[in-house]
Order: sequence, then C-alpha cells, then structure tokens
Amino acid sequence: MIKVIVCGAYGRMGQEVIKAVSKENDMEVVGGIDVRGVGDNILGVVIKDNLEAVIREKEPSAIVDFTKREPAIENIKIGVKNNVPVIVGTTGFTQEDLAELKNFIEENNGRVLIAPNFAIGAVLMIKCAELIAPFMDNVEIIELHHDGKLDSPSGTSIATAKAISEKKKFTPAVYSSEARGKTVEGINIHSVRLPGLVAHQEIIFGSLGQTLSIRHDSISRESFMPGVIYALRNIDKIKGLVYGLDKLLFPGGLVI
Repeated sequence: MIKVIVCGAYGRMGQEVIKAVSKENDMEVVGGIDVRGVGDNILGVVIKDNLEAVIREKEPSAIVDFTKREPAIENIKIGVKNNVPVIVGTTGFTQEDLAELKNFIEENNGRVLIAPNFAIGAVLMIKCAELIAPFMDNVEIIELHHDGKLDSPSGTSIATAKAISEKKKFTPAVYSSEARGKTVEGINIHSVRLPGLVAHQEIIFGSLGQTLSIRHDSISRESFMPGVIYALRNIDKIKGLVYGLDKLLFPGGLVI
C-alpha cells in the first residue's frame, strides 16, 4: 500500500489529490497538512499543521506537495530529512532555489520530483514542440491561467522554452517589452491571468509564409491527477532531484 501525505490539503489541488489517491486500490491518504482549516475533515482526512509529526506517526511512502514556494521548500527538506520521497506540483521556484535544493537533496540522499505540470498532455505538447523547433524560424508562447496563480511566467512555459532551446536557439522576431511579457531562452512568453481559466498554453511557431500552433488545455484540475498517480506508482525511479514528469514518462529520453 502506498501511503500518502498531502501538503496543501485544504487547497483546490490538494483536495483533488486526496480524491484521486483515495480512488486507487493500492493507495491511501494517511495525512493532510495545511496552515488553513486545521482540525477540519477534508474527504475523510483530518487537517494538521505539523508535517514532521505526521510523518513520525504515519510512516508514509510519499509526500505530495501543492502549496506555495516557501512552504514547499520547507516541506521538501522535511521529507528528505525523514527519508520520504516528495512529489512536488508547486511552482514559482527560482534557479537559486533549485540549485540549493539539489545540493540539499544530494547531500541527504533524498528523492524528489518537481514537475511544473502533471498533465500528461502538457508533457506531450512540449515533446511535440521539441520535434518542430529545428524546422521553424521563430516561436512564441502564450500561457493562460486562473487569476489566483501567483507566478508569471508559468513553470510550464519556462520549461517549454528551455526544452525548445535545447533543440534550437531562437532569437525573437520582435524583442519583448514589459507590455508583451518576458523572454526566456530567446523565446517571448505572454502571460494571461483571468477568472474562468484553469491552465492553458499555446506554442506558436512561425516561418516563411506559415505558422504552426500547438495548444494544450486543462479544463479542470482533474487533468493533473493521472500524472500525480503515475509519479506515486513510480517513486522508486526517483533518484536525487528529478525535474519534470517527462523524466519518468520517458526515462531513456524521447528520440526525435
């Protein structure tokens, strides 16, 4: 039985994780951690605020974190110190954060997966973009999220830009300004934040006389759950710090 503690259990993503894990015959949620709703019962899970105490009490197989940047960093370190693999869907980490976490995880023989997007379709979108990149002249990314998302550009759009740039180095056709968005790896990214949205991204390639667009839409938070469940079932494949769900989906790399 895979025993799971959910950090951010009171939030919308945390509740989706509790619901999804509870449906699996080989998994169970043994604890929920949040600073809100302490003592409340969420889908049969009592919310507590002390992760380390719940780890000692429940001896979990894994921690799933959907919180915010600062508490997620602390939760990762607590999980690593207690020899519990951590699966992280929280975004907004800086490169400095990731470098610090990598060192901490390696020094303590930890196992952590940080994924900017758990929707399998979003991972496939990025892989398609890698295939297209060498054959086109320019590319821009439009990412659209709900108005509660704090970080911008999104972790998915940054990961997309970096993946594309590994296949081909691009220079923007028109350089970005503050009004247009931000430029990552030579690729302009435009961020939209509106109520009614969940998580959406469009990659638009342009070349002489043509454009090619790839779009992925998460129309509900359920879209992220198959990726979370897949990661939980493959926690033994996580060694050190693994960044991106694609590293588990395509452990040998995708030849394109």
